[in-house]
Amino acid sequence: MRAPLDEQAMADLLPGSWIVAATNFPMWLSGERNEPRFEYGVLSRDPLVLSDDMGYTEGRGKRAGALKHILGRDTFDGEAFVWRGAGLLKLITSRWYVAGASDDGSIAAIHFAKSLGNPAGVAVIVREGSSVPEIRAIIAHSTEDYGLTPEQFASLSWLGSSATG
Repeated sequence: MRAPLDEQAMADLLPGSWIVAATNFPMWLSGERNEPRFEYGVLSRDPLVLSDDMGYTEGRGKRAGALKHILGRDTFDGEAFVWRGAGLLKLITSRWYVAGASDDGSIAAIHFAKSLGNPAGVAVIVREGSSVPEIRAIIAHSTEDYGLTPEQFASLSWLGSSATG
């Protein structure tokens, strides 16, 4: 198992666009929000604060296919990031942490804590533009490096073509 990522390593790893390759998080599996992606930017390094843009396409209804965004800020508290929504979502918070990442920074696993209205969950994300063939096999052979138990790995749903590369 790799050592946990420190604040500096996360500030270097997370900025940029990421595609959700696999998850067990109901928000991304309901069919209402498709093609989830995260975009992070560094707002501050001390303390570490990230801008957070969760983008997705509407999956149902008149606006099916429309691009939507959930904006927020992530503040690292020494153990995890505390997400706080922007605008109308300002009162909503959640906690998440990076459980592991590939040596080249192209794959990461994120654990989300249970929050108001959402259960705990896991997402495997891939840096947009990375060529990562057979990501499912990579994760399966190194679950501990990504902070995943066998049960968590088995609970993942693999999304779209990003699951195979």
